[in-house]
Amino acid sequence: MVTERLILRRWEDSDAEDLYKYASDPDVGPIAGWPPHHSIDESREVIKNVLSGKEAYAICLKEDGRAVGAIELKLNGHTDMTERDDECEMGYWLGKPFWGQGIMPEAVKEMLRHAFEDCGMQKVWIGYYEGNTKSKRVQEKCGFKYQWRSENVDVPLMHEKRTGYVSLMTKEDWLH
Repeated sequence: MVTERLILRRWEDSDAEDLYKYASDPDVGPIAGWPPHHSIDESREVIKNVLSGKEAYAICLKEDGRAVGAIELKLNGHTDMTERDDECEMGYWLGKPFWGQGIMPEAVKEMLRHAFEDCGMQKVWIGYYEGNTKSKRVQEKCGFKYQWRSENVDVPLMHEKRTGYVSLMTKEDWLH
């Protein structure tokens, strides 16, 4: 998938170095619910086992094709937000040097198009943990509508509980 500045493509083994470069930053993963990567080998394993979902994509800058973040539609069976086949959960993160440039809203808007036009989704759920104001802002900019807040949400990879916020984009809202 291609936007004005980005290419969203499948992750490749050769992306491990770029993934490590951004996923090792303690400001990136923990706020999204996962610990910083400790080695290129760990990043390679994450590409194989985590970023390998049917709808998982590397966010790449058109100018050099390097992976600077991730975006995914988590389909039924891989999300706890829905049990329907025509609904999914979107997740994403972006390397810190690229924050504040409108890159994530650009990627999210393309993924919404893909979800509704190509994947036949009727609803796309999305969430963020308390304190992740950047993620909240992206969701608002892209038109997601706040649904609810949950206390004591398990964050298994961080071995803690947090407050989570859930928002929704319906196909109908997206079309208008």
